[in-house]
Amino acid sequence: MSINSREAIKNAKRIVVKVGTSSITYANGKRNFGQIDRIARDISNLQNMGKEMILVTSGAVAVGVDRLGLPAKPTSIPGKQACAAVGQGVLMHTYEQIFADYGQIVAQVLITKTESIDRNRYTNSRNTFMELLKQRVIPIVNENDVVALEELKIGDNDNMSALVAGIVDADLVIILSDIDGLYTANPQTHPDAKLVPEVLEITPEIEASAGGVGSSRGTGGMYTKIQAAKAATSSGIDLIIASGTEKDVITRIASGENLGTLFVSRENRLQFRKRWLAFGARIYGSIIVDAGCTRAIHKQGGCSILPAGITAVTGEFLPGSTISVVDSDGHELARGLSHYSSEELALIKGCKSSDIEAILGHKQYDEVIHRDDLVIL
Repeated sequence: MSINSREAIKNAKRIVVKVGTSSITYANGKRNFGQIDRIARDISNLQNMGKEMILVTSGAVAVGVDRLGLPAKPTSIPGKQACAAVGQGVLMHTYEQIFADYGQIVAQVLITKTESIDRNRYTNSRNTFMELLKQRVIPIVNENDVVALEELKIGDNDNMSALVAGIVDADLVIILSDIDGLYTANPQTHPDAKLVPEVLEITPEIEASAGGVGSSRGTGGMYTKIQAAKAATSSGIDLIIASGTEKDVITRIASGENLGTLFVSRENRLQFRKRWLAFGARIYGSIIVDAGCTRAIHKQGGCSILPAGITAVTGEFLPGSTISVVDSDGHELARGLSHYSSEELALIKGCKSSDIEAILGHKQYDEVIHRDDLVIL
């Protein structure tokens, strides 16, 4: 355990706190006012200390289900959106009243994936957040479930918190839930499993232990938290997963106490454009690269991706699209802007750059992805 890592947390000025539905509601969907009050008090204390606080909250659908008196959460999208429309107002009113008791002004910010995949809207979202923070207002953020189309949904507030942290260039993300951190194994099935206090690198083994993409655990739980941690740490932002029921948990974490699991950020902060490229832009396809290219990407500073190192292409995309770079085992290595379309890459993959013109009849670039347009994950 690195003492310096926890000590550095004390200096975090801009903090994003994410609370899950289970942290602010009971199993029957009714609001847990005591828990909401504790979270609001913690955040208000840190705001009064001069820090800049942002709250990402779940719970709108659950609160809407309760307010409408429904026996269970609807299964249809319009049904869920109707519950969210009712629940967002109720939940926001609750937050507004409780934060006001602690002398704080709050603002509701509803965003969808459109704010991240469209560069102008991403920039506009940042400007709005920065003005609110300048005015000492606490933004309370949720996904706009009422109008979000399924293909434009971020889908979970763990990844939403990392996206928001990237937009505002936060120093720290705190994810509070019923999970008190990352364990060496599933504590429910392995009683001897131990809490991991610090993660310096999110390895494929750690991702696999949390449940892979497409698995039954791949839509929530620890898996989405690991993905959020990957996004945050790659942007130079520390992330901590901790239990939402721990007393004064936010204040104690911010004071450097060893709670939960700390995912340590990479030292370099990604530039604003690269952060959008990596975690905002829509991914249109992917290229699979060989072992030599994989090794080169892992080297300090990365490298440009040449056609010779590409073994396969998936998806359909045009030049200028953001694509994912994947190794032969399916692990995502990087993201970047492709100079060539998927159709062109299918023809030149595995070839030398000097052969591109002969194959395609034209050549604008030697590289498929230039290192300046590549973000290592």
